[in-house]
Amino acid sequence: MSAATNSASRAVRGERRATNAAFGPRLNLLYVPALLVLIVFTFYPLVRGFAISLTDWNGYSAARQWVGIANYIRMLTDDNLRVSLLNTLFYGFGSTIIQQVIALLAALALNRKFRGRNFMRAIIYLPALISPVVMGTMYYLIFQYNNGALNDIVVALGGERVAWLASAGGARTVILIVNSLQFVGVSMIIYLAGLQGISRSYYEAASLDGASTVQQFWSITVPLLQPAFATSIVYNLIGGLKLYDVIKVMTNGGPGYSTNSLSSYISRTYFDGQNAGYASAQGVFLFVMIAVFTVILNNLLERGRVEEA
Repeated sequence: MSAATNSASRAVRGERRATNAAFGPRLNLLYVPALLVLIVFTFYPLVRGFAISLTDWNGYSAARQWVGIANYIRMLTDDNLRVSLLNTLFYGFGSTIIQQVIALLAALALNRKFRGRNFMRAIIYLPALISPVVMGTMYYLIFQYNNGALNDIVVALGGERVAWLASAGGARTVILIVNSLQFVGVSMIIYLAGLQGISRSYYEAASLDGASTVQQFWSITVPLLQPAFATSIVYNLIGGLKLYDVIKVMTNGGPGYSTNSLSSYISRTYFDGQNAGYASAQGVFLFVMIAVFTVILNNLLERGRVEEA
């Protein structure tokens, strides 16, 4: 390195130190509003919820009694909670897989230049802008037994009406499909951004070496999309594991408790069962479960990350 370069580097470092010394305290103050919001709306409710989970509070009266970990022990023998947990894993992992497959295929197709490409991107992304409550209502009108749009089509084609939401398996499948299709557009945008960040020189070099399109996909596209995979998968999994709105609107957890997620079961425990203590314990469990899955997934996806040269 030349003497001129060394002098320039020292000058830049000196200027940075001077800037930090002059504006550092003021810049630190900019963190205060965000920190206050985080404390008020995240940390305090979490600590408060954990404290309530150690009581038998009904959510309304002033009286409450300390019960320790009794609510957590109760969770071990709650059959409805077990069903809700299995449903939550089904919704979370099932919708994540479906979203990744469809979104990646859509991104690959819409990354090419053709007429109407931007319009197609907008159409696929549009459902993500709709409230899950509205989306659930729309699909309820499609899948309901009487006067449902889907059953009207079935009858028009000579078939018989199907009770799509009457059975546990059918209702769970419908909820999974609705949640998956609504947020495919978000993952598609993430993958499009990742694809457009990959240099074309890699594909040109691979073509010169005789690599096929499939070989280029597995050897170039997939490894260099690892950051996009990590972002999309974690984002979709968190959303699927805390699914609530669609379930509430379409089935309200029914038939019985068979389609509840942990989020909707927490709601029923609190408002229908008037048991805020037990509901808070379930909420703490859901928080810990999502945090554990997020950390594990991030670590697994980070191991396979490839940095672009």
